[in-house]
Amino acid sequence: MSEPVYEPLNFTRLAPDTMQAEARRFREQIGARRSVRQFSPEPIPPGVLEDCLLAAGSAPSGAHLQPWHFVVVTDPELKAQIREAAEREEQLNYGGRMPEPWLEVLRPLGTDAIKEHITEAPALIVVFAQRRPPAESGRTKNYYVSESVGIATGFLIAALHAAGLATLTHTPNPMQFLRELLERPENETPFVLLPVGFPAPDCQVPALERKPLEAISTWVGPRA
Repeated sequence: MSEPVYEPLNFTRLAPDTMQAEARRFREQIGARRSVRQFSPEPIPPGVLEDCLLAAGSAPSGAHLQPWHFVVVTDPELKAQIREAAEREEQLNYGGRMPEPWLEVLRPLGTDAIKEHITEAPALIVVFAQRRPPAESGRTKNYYVSESVGIATGFLIAALHAAGLATLTHTPNPMQFLRELLERPENETPFVLLPVGFPAPDCQVPALERKPLEAISTWVGPRA
């Protein structure tokens, strides 16, 4: 068993007032993020997605196994195939596969089985979870896969928003068609489909309210 190798931590400690300013700046920036279903076909500038993917790849993971893979789809024909397959599954979902309570909470969002965003967005990023490591690794299992890939996906969504792009978390369950269409190995499972691009000029989003701090947090002990 190899011994761990350490290196000095690259960390900059901020002054308290700077910490508060940075926390508020990020809160306001990420708080403006919205899920977008109406995209402009305008292409994404070169290099932007690459940096966002590298940001996602810096996420923490169980035992640092990094059990994720990102497939970027810009080919119009393949996007059309993905949309066709996704809408086929969604027709079944909205047509009876999803229980009524689930449909009820979706109604205020105005979603349905038609998924124009898949072909309208200039790029799709399909996130895959590597449930098992590649055979050549010599290992038989990855650990904390869902948690790790979920964190990486959060990093990716935040990076895309910071770069001035809009996206949408789309999970057309079941999603095995994505593995087949994108010819990914059997050890990978589709995790989420992210259409990415600029919002359409006439884009609208549902009027929503987010829960306040008191509803999403509990403090145990003194609060600074």
